Amino acid sequence: MKCLLVLLFMKTICESTSNAAEVLRPRGVSLSLASLYDASKEFHCLDGSGMVPFKYVNDDYCDCQDGSDEPGTSACPNGSFHCTNAGHIPLNIPSSRVNDGVCDCCDASDEYNSNSGCVNTCRELGRAAREEARRAQEEQARGYQLKVNMIQEGVNIIKNKKSKIEELRSSLAEAEGERGEKEAVKNEAEEKEKAALEKYRVIMEEKDAAKRAEEQAKEEQEAREAFAHLDSDADGILVVDELISRSMFDTNRDGQVTPEEAKFYLREEESVNLETFISTTWKMMRPVYMMDHRSFIPPTMTPPAEEEIPTPPEEEPMPEEEEEEYDDMDEEGEIEGDEDIEELDPDHDPEDEGDDDDDYSMGDGDEEVEATETDEIKYDDETQQLVDAAEAARSTFTESDKRVRDITREIKHIEDTLNIDFGPEEEFRILEGRCFEYTDREYTYKLCPFDKAVQKPRSGHGETRLGQWGLWTGEEDKKYSSMKYTDGQGCWNGPNRSAEVRLLCGVENKLVAVSEPNRCEYQFVFQTPAVCFKPEPLSEEEIEHTHTEL
Repeated sequence: MKCLLVLLFMKTICESTSNAAEVLRPRGVSLSLASLYDASKEFHCLDGSGMVPFKYVNDDYCDCQDGSDEPGTSACPNGSFHCTNAGHIPLNIPSSRVNDGVCDCCDASDEYNSNSGCVNTCRELGRAAREEARRAQEEQARGYQLKVNMIQEGVNIIKNKKSKIEELRSSLAEAEGERGEKEAVKNEAEEKEKAALEKYRVIMEEKDAAKRAEEQAKEEQEAREAFAHLDSDADGILVVDELISRSMFDTNRDGQVTPEEAKFYLREEESVNLETFISTTWKMMRPVYMMDHRSFIPPTMTPPAEEEIPTPPEEEPMPEEEEEEYDDMDEEGEIEGDEDIEELDPDHDPEDEGDDDDDYSMGDGDEEVEATETDEIKYDDETQQLVDAAEAARSTFTESDKRVRDITREIKHIEDTLNIDFGPEEEFRILEGRCFEYTDREYTYKLCPFDKAVQKPRSGHGETRLGQWGLWTGEEDKKYSSMKYTDGQGCWNGPNRSAEVRLLCGVENKLVAVSEPNRCEYQFVFQTPAVCFKPEPLSEEEIEHTHTEL
């Protein structure tokens, strides 16, 4: 009995305490503003624009300019109604929505005087919101744990790369020493080879001189016979009138040879003698002359190599019906076949086309000794052995030098990757060298972090480069939440393509969306644990979501 009396007394105290804690305020006012709505005093408009008796508050007439006297009605167009939403999230809505027949507050407090039939759904919504909050927190926690693993992997990658660099530098020192030895052997072998081949150089020089003399004699004979053919009156002088009678010099194919066309082939001279014709004029005239005389070549003449036909100034287009005469010309206006360049260029020196080194090079460096006419020149056994030894030494040196360059290139590549910003804790480093794809109705997009972003049509071949890795572009406190890819392929009459990549927390590395909000500017959404943070534990209030407002 005594215990029962004690329990009743405690219940009474609790109810008294609860009633004392109750805060009375007009409908639509939040707990934080309750003290400004004191029924024992006149009401001061919250913007300071005026003061009205408290009985004017929520009387469905707007007295204050800011609408603060009508928090619970729709009288003021700029007013605000507070939804308590006990058990869920409080909400402020425009007072114009009060009693409009639409349930805006989950506790139905905004429709207190309407026939909307709103019911209080805050508990259900709050329960769903809490469940979603728990799920999001759990995913954030899983993502953060994965991020920790990514950080550790990134640190291990750095450690391995630095260790690899040390190994490569040791190998580089060894390779450079070996290359030095191979180079010394090569240089010694090449000196012996050069000395042994010296006597063959003389033979080749004599052979080349004889060949050039033979060709020059042949060309001179061609010139003499052509001069004799063109010199109609056989007076030893070739004049403009004698060329005018030759249709082969009708360059613009208008049916006649003009004095200007004739003088062009005489190098703007009125006449030339045989000596001048051989030394200069024939070089200009030879291609046209030989082309016209293909069907008849004097017995003593050798068919010439096909050459480019000089084009006189202001040449008119060739009539279509005569184009067939030039079917043997290539797309650049040159006649297909072997060419004697010195015949086209009066200033060309045949000896400029190559010296003795064209047959075998005797350079001091890495130049190779090669015989271009080995079927005509045979080395004695001792010389051949020296040539073979030098060639083997060069080959060995080349392999050794290649190894040095390969190691050097690999060291530089690793050092470059170590200098890339992969996040404050190296959490993004494991994404290097990987690519992720997303496909919509038209395209497949590929994102290769820290490399490139591309677009490929689903039906078709080829890909469009949307940008190369540029930099982090997140806000100052969230620098690593966004990355930029720039300098993509240019758009037609537009800028170069670019891509912005937004990073969201997720439990896997995945490209989840791609859009083009502006022309040639793409936006990728990429989920990754690398941007997840360690979640704070939910408070008791957040867990229960108990609302203290009355």
